[in-house]
Amino acid sequence: MEVRRGFKASAVLLCAVVALASCSMWKSEPSGPLPSGTLEENLVTATAIVKKIDLKTRKVTLERADGSHVTFVAGEQVRNLPQVKVGDTVTATFYDSVAFAVKKPGDAAVGAVMAEQAGRAEPGEKPAAAGARVTTVTAKITAIDKKAGTVTLTGPDGEDTTVKVRDPNNLDRVTVGDLVEITLTEAVGIAVEPQAK
Repeated sequence: MEVRRGFKASAVLLCAVVALASCSMWKSEPSGPLPSGTLEENLVTATAIVKKIDLKTRKVTLERADGSHVTFVAGEQVRNLPQVKVGDTVTATFYDSVAFAVKKPGDAAVGAVMAEQAGRAEPGEKPAAAGARVTTVTAKITAIDKKAGTVTLTGPDGEDTTVKVRDPNNLDRVTVGDLVEITLTEAVGIAVEPQAK
């Protein structure tokens, strides 16, 4: 797994706090643990049938479930293209989620980390590929305004973002100095299956 550091995290943080503001991030029992949960989660699967394939030009035409067609050139990174036949089914699955967890100082540190992993089919198999990226941005709570029902987060780049929470009563469960760890997960998988007989 490759880990990359030092990228501009403000866009990721801004995206995440917008999601936080629109969800009941702080909703839970006052005596419960620090707030955490999944803010958004999506799983989409699409299938298409191979209608045409030209191995010389590497052009592939797929027919979607609605009958429409899409044609593309499969790059050299698509291993085992000769294994694909007209009538085969191509399945693509896309997943993404945004999760958060409030942590006490010492249990996390302000920063941003991205990890990626990818794989593809072995030679001789039907083409397939999978990849995932997990981006974690940790910001510090630098201000809490109970009257306004807001919390201010300072991200790894030093920029502040103020978020209005849905349930201000739960601001009693967090304090200035606590950390909010926001994790964005994205994954894609593509597989080719032979035509059903």
